[in-house]
Amino acid sequence: MSRHYQLKAASPPARALNYQGLLNDQQIAVVEAGDGPILVIAGAGSGKTRTLTWRVARLVADGVAPEGILLLTFTNKAAREMLRRVEEVCRVDTRRISGGTFHHVAHEVLREHAAELGYQRGYSILDREDSRDVMTAAIAECGLAVGARRFPKADVLIDLVSMAVNTQTPLADVLADRRPQFVPLTDDVLRVARRYAERKHALNAMDFDDLLLNWKILLAEREHVRRALAGRYRHVLVDEYQDTNRLQGDVVDLIAAEHRNLCVVGDDAQSIYSFRGAHFANILEFEKRYPDARRFDLTVNYRSTPQILSLANASIAANVRQFKKELSSVRRDGTLPAVVPCRDVQQQAAFVAQRVLELRDEGIPLPEIAVLYRAHHHSMEIQFELARRGIPFVVRSGVRFFEAAHVKDVLAHLRFARNPGDELALKRCLKITPGVGTATADAVWSAFSLRRSRGRGTLDELLAPDVASHVPAKGRAGYTRLAQLLRALGRPPTSDLPGEAIEKVLDGGYEEYLRAEFLNADQRVEDVQQLAQYARGYEDTEAFLSEIALLTEISAETVSEGGEPDEKMILSSVHQAKGLEWRAVFVVWLADGRFPSAQALKDTDGEEEERRLFYVASTRAKDELYLTYPVVAAPRDRERVVMKASRFLEELPAEPELFERWQLDDPGLPAALGAAPPPAAGLPPRDPSVVPALFGEPAPRRGPADVVAPVEADGGDPGGGDDVPF
Repeated sequence: MSRHYQLKAASPPARALNYQGLLNDQQIAVVEAGDGPILVIAGAGSGKTRTLTWRVARLVADGVAPEGILLLTFTNKAAREMLRRVEEVCRVDTRRISGGTFHHVAHEVLREHAAELGYQRGYSILDREDSRDVMTAAIAECGLAVGARRFPKADVLIDLVSMAVNTQTPLADVLADRRPQFVPLTDDVLRVARRYAERKHALNAMDFDDLLLNWKILLAEREHVRRALAGRYRHVLVDEYQDTNRLQGDVVDLIAAEHRNLCVVGDDAQSIYSFRGAHFANILEFEKRYPDARRFDLTVNYRSTPQILSLANASIAANVRQFKKELSSVRRDGTLPAVVPCRDVQQQAAFVAQRVLELRDEGIPLPEIAVLYRAHHHSMEIQFELARRGIPFVVRSGVRFFEAAHVKDVLAHLRFARNPGDELALKRCLKITPGVGTATADAVWSAFSLRRSRGRGTLDELLAPDVASHVPAKGRAGYTRLAQLLRALGRPPTSDLPGEAIEKVLDGGYEEYLRAEFLNADQRVEDVQQLAQYARGYEDTEAFLSEIALLTEISAETVSEGGEPDEKMILSSVHQAKGLEWRAVFVVWLADGRFPSAQALKDTDGEEEERRLFYVASTRAKDELYLTYPVVAAPRDRERVVMKASRFLEELPAEPELFERWQLDDPGLPAALGAAPPPAAGLPPRDPSVVPALFGEPAPRRGPADVVAPVEADGGDPGGGDDVPF
């Protein structure tokens, strides 16, 4: 005899939520807001996560079924933490709430509805390596794997296709904006992209971008699916809304179109990821798309001193396209931020290192100290100086500068030109030469080393018939170019000018290689140029290479001997630092053309995003903020160039006093640096449901106003942390 027993969903306990002493009045207003569209502008350090958590808790406590709540975040870790707090407050099983990244939720939706788009049950999800294999096969099938013209590699094409999907922009336009050198190959690139999509579908597989795109297609083109999902998710909440891209914004609008119970939380002043495809208009134009939306501002800051916030408020006020607000601090008064002009980059590094040691002696531990910069190569001299002084540090913007692959590539050219017996250096140079692989590199070295053993080991021997003959036809042009470059590097005067030698490597084919291999080629080229600038401080190449090798070893020893050090200070790009905080923060290289970057200054939108980046950097500091810049740099031809202080410093008003200017006691520092900054100069005012054909025929070229900002900064997920989709 059998008997059926029906399980019922547990009802959330009816209990009043007590906010007393836990939330301020601004936060309570958000938590208690009723239904309908809600825009929450949450300033830096204002407790947005706590506010969003309590709003979810309030919905559950008021009787909203947990299954009817959709919480979209940028990391699964953030979603788990919020739901854990909700569970503590409401004592409800939060596993019934749908929460996680956009990709995680899209996967859950597609597991149920992918058949609508022609996928079979149990479709696969391709990781980056899988996607690279599929793209490589697509390139080969289109007959483009080998040719006279350098065709973009699989990784570059994957990134270009991803940008097209996430910004909902035709691939031809993305190609023109991001990689104009490949515009003559547009038809071939489009053909490969279409073949890539066909191969994925034939494999019954999706990559991460397909998850979002297919979710949008279901909502936009399958009305019964859209109604079902809208009926399921009666309340949609989105965290870090300023970082959503066009595709994510469309998905949110479509899923909330029926019930309009949409709560988005973000800070327009911290929108800094346009280079990744973030769509600033999502948050800026929210009230245009939802005219009945209510806006709430969270402006009470719990992180920084009033002095730090006063400087940040004054800086961001210069932006035109923003929601006007002003942060206020609950903390006691602290010291004024310090603006520190330095004679050059070496003195800037010396100041940072010395002040870090003083701060540690004053009671601030190293993990509570950070150096922030606009681009990774801005940390090079500082890494050197910290290593010299034995100060342990961790780099969060990428690997340590001299461990980066492109830096090691360039140095390998100089090493072999100085020492033709350096097998590792030659093989590294050969392996980045078109048409030359590992086997060829081994054969070339064997033949070259044989000639050396017979007393004929000059660089000229690279072109000897018995050496060069090991290179296949497809690699001969590149090999000849490399051999001639190495010969030039080994001859005076270049052999004794390491800065000039590095420039020759870049101009001799390496920049072309970077632009074909990497979507962030601009950043890598700038790294090499910065390396050349640093090398000009040395009178000969041997001394330069020796010091790099020794300092790299010293730096490694600080984190290897006896295990990890108990404490390490932080070096990070500003982009990677978003969402983090430290007691003391140094923002370096605050010179026009560096921070803000020269490319970003080509239009008003770029300049305003750079100012938001400066705002993010400043508001990472809790107690002390140091703003530094070199007065003199030597970018090319051993000429010293006077740098202009960043406009973000010069435009700060003289009254009230927002910072104190430090003059370093060094006889080499010009006295004029003690002068007050000029008065601020105003900026001139500046005046979802269709899925576009992303891989179709090229559209007409757009005007300058439509050009997407170029890739400038280091990678990493918005918000950092757990970035896996599910």
